[in-house]
Amino acid sequence: MIMRKIGQAWVSAIGLGGLPLSVEGRPDEQRAIRTIHAALDSGVTLIDTADAYQIGSDATGHNETLIAKALASFGSDTSAVLVATKGGFMRPADGSWVKNGYPEHLKSAAHASAKRLGVETLDLYQFHHPDPQVPFEDSLGAFKELLDEGVIRTAGISNVSVAQIRVAHDLLGASLVSVQNQFSPVHQDSRPELQLAAELGLAFLPWCPLGGIGRGGRLAGASEAFTKIAAERAVSPQQIALAWELSLSPTVIPIPGASRPESITDSTHAANLRLTDSELLRLSSESVS
Repeated sequence: MIMRKIGQAWVSAIGLGGLPLSVEGRPDEQRAIRTIHAALDSGVTLIDTADAYQIGSDATGHNETLIAKALASFGSDTSAVLVATKGGFMRPADGSWVKNGYPEHLKSAAHASAKRLGVETLDLYQFHHPDPQVPFEDSLGAFKELLDEGVIRTAGISNVSVAQIRVAHDLLGASLVSVQNQFSPVHQDSRPELQLAAELGLAFLPWCPLGGIGRGGRLAGASEAFTKIAAERAVSPQQIALAWELSLSPTVIPIPGASRPESITDSTHAANLRLTDSELLRLSSESVS
């Protein structure tokens, strides 16, 4: 699989998003671990997670614990795998997603994530979502402290605007290495953030790059060009969608979620799929609803 950079680290051009393995509708643990192992077998060296990937208040850090167990049981060297986790969301018993950008929470959450993942230093820790109750700069101040203390090696931000990327870049400098926003053929609102990330040399990690949990099978709402080109190439529409995203910038690293080994194995083939100029024109010229 081809590789791309996050900061100074080289990772696979396609990562694995851990969300579907731990939230509502998640598979049993055995299948979840097989899915992670299938990703590793396919050359994936980037796994995205968060302490809030769980069901309600059931076991904060469920996904982090699952990933740690899968890495420990893989049976081969996993030292090259970069696990990127996030803090800044909480999931109370009602299953909602509650933002918490208070510095004290973020610092405590980072320490807890490191413990669950079995590491002394988190390779990449990302602010899951700006909290309107807390000044963005104050939340980023916690990341600065975590960097200075060696709790995290690099920092990232998620669900942010162009202005917030610039603020984070000014405050964190070279320690800021990633931006993670929703982006897919059917959700292109973050194209300005994708472009700014490319200009600044930041990895852009599209979450839900196939449109969302349960939507990847049909790429609902996408132009017919994705399906038509997939048929012409004898590959899945998912591969075409991911290859299209990779073509947008050398800093894009999609992180498709998967709950079955077959799904992530298929997605990883997109890393080596080169779309022609004609195909890219077809994909960009047809409207997306």
